[in-house]
Amino acid sequence: MSRVNAPVSDAELERRWTAVREAMTAEGIDVLVVQNNSGETGGYVRWLTDVPASYYPTSVVFPREGLMSVVAHGVLGDVRELVDGTDGRWRGVERVYGTASFPPAPFTREYDAEFALKALEPFARARIGLVGTYQMSYAFGDRITRELSAARFSEASGLVDPIKAVKSPEEQDLIRAAARLQDEVMEAAFAEAEPGKKESDIAAVARRRAQELGSEVGIYMVGSGPLAAHIAPRHFQSRVLQPGDVLALLVEVDGPGGMFTELGRSCSLGPVPQQLAEELAFTLEAQRFTLGLLVPGAAAADVASAYNAFMEENGRPRERRLHCHGQGYDLVERPFIRFDETMPVAEGMNFACHPQYVHDGMFSWICDNYLIGPGGPGDRLHAFPQAILER
Repeated sequence: MSRVNAPVSDAELERRWTAVREAMTAEGIDVLVVQNNSGETGGYVRWLTDVPASYYPTSVVFPREGLMSVVAHGVLGDVRELVDGTDGRWRGVERVYGTASFPPAPFTREYDAEFALKALEPFARARIGLVGTYQMSYAFGDRITRELSAARFSEASGLVDPIKAVKSPEEQDLIRAAARLQDEVMEAAFAEAEPGKKESDIAAVARRRAQELGSEVGIYMVGSGPLAAHIAPRHFQSRVLQPGDVLALLVEVDGPGGMFTELGRSCSLGPVPQQLAEELAFTLEAQRFTLGLLVPGAAAADVASAYNAFMEENGRPRERRLHCHGQGYDLVERPFIRFDETMPVAEGMNFACHPQYVHDGMFSWICDNYLIGPGGPGDRLHAFPQAILER
């Protein structure tokens, strides 16, 4: 384990496996099949194995009884038997299949499924739950369901989601560590903000500092202008900063151990525009309004509806995207505070709350994380000031 960046404990993994297997028993599901291919939104694989799924697909066969099997990028046709259920990297796994499949090569599209089917041989007539179907490739799912035509398949992401969304004490410690990391990253990035530099230069400072502190993946969104501008990814970060600009930076990266939080702030390259400071005061009020509704048992759709009514009553635009959501091993995780979410708020969840909108030509926003306690959100996890900093 000496090579692993901030591994979770064996006890934490056992807690997750036990909870999922109990839910599988209650639902009559014999085995789960999971596939992810993203370090930012591929949290199911990491949650089950403590190994991130990045760039290439990683598939997990998780039986109700016994050890897991994994199909991962590697030597094509390689099969590793893990006699003790671990090789120092894969814990709770009995077998790892290597596959060298690549999205630009359609003739490799079924390679992952071929190996997963070997692990699924005992379940040819079983009830199989599919997890992470949004990322599961069509070729993978199609091959498995065709080959195992006598099995019964169901969407099982909803079985795992409520368990995964409520964070254990160990997971909450990792979430707090991610928030502390982002505070340092924001401070380092804003310290380098000055006229003549590109937006991408500031994002590069943030990326380097985050990785020095133990982050592995995530995004760095930047926007700038006389009254700030919408934050955007690297492809749109070539604007040169000018005197008097307002620079907005979103640091949405994981901390050591893989848990996400996100921090969004602005700084001014000169005196802070008075109208923007006044608008931020309302934005903070909007954040507090949402937080006041995030109590255990609250229906996400009701919170979203109340927030939109609040915004309209105050002459601001309704939220048509997503201003508040869970986070964990996924930078955007259920529950969403949105009209289409069915999972209620629960104690132990980690929420990012980031109202942002354009009003009278000004882009205003704020972004912080909160853990839900028995009576609602606890203290703000980020220590970075909720203000527009002046450089």
